[in-house]
Amino acid sequence: MGNSDARRLPVVSLSAEHLAIGYLMRRNILAYKAPPNNEGYDLICIHPDPRNKAKQIRVQVKSRYQTDCDRAFPLKEKSFDAFDYLIVVFQNIGFYYRKKPVLEGYREPEFYTLPRTWIEKHHSISKSGWQKVHTKNEELDSFKNERGFELIASDLEIPYPGVEVKA
Repeated sequence: MGNSDARRLPVVSLSAEHLAIGYLMRRNILAYKAPPNNEGYDLICIHPDPRNKAKQIRVQVKSRYQTDCDRAFPLKEKSFDAFDYLIVVFQNIGFYYRKKPVLEGYREPEFYTLPRTWIEKHHSISKSGWQKVHTKNEELDSFKNERGFELIASDLEIPYPGVEVKA
């Protein structure tokens, strides 16, 4: 399968949203998919207790399937006010730019839950008008995987499952 063939697979792109939902729910965050082509966000996250009046969190999901991608993703500045967090999913399904076999690049997916303020700070517009957020060479450990999901859980005031909250 060539690089252009993989881009025509809507399942690969859609899987990033479903992976994010699964990992958020694993952390006891209720996550619901927004309708297709919804402007600005892909997921809504809420507290699992129906009596809790905590706010909703709007999450945009961006993904890259190539393990050897440049770790950047397109994002238009006009969408900043439409989401609270952006989860970028590096799916790492193989090498597509290197002259190596695709499957040698297979790795576990990586999730980075980035607050809108971080996105605004790292957003750039090229001379040609292309708008991107670059993550390569940035210190992202505090946003990676569970640490990132914890940011949303904290905003929603969701304690870790099985851990008693001391009053």
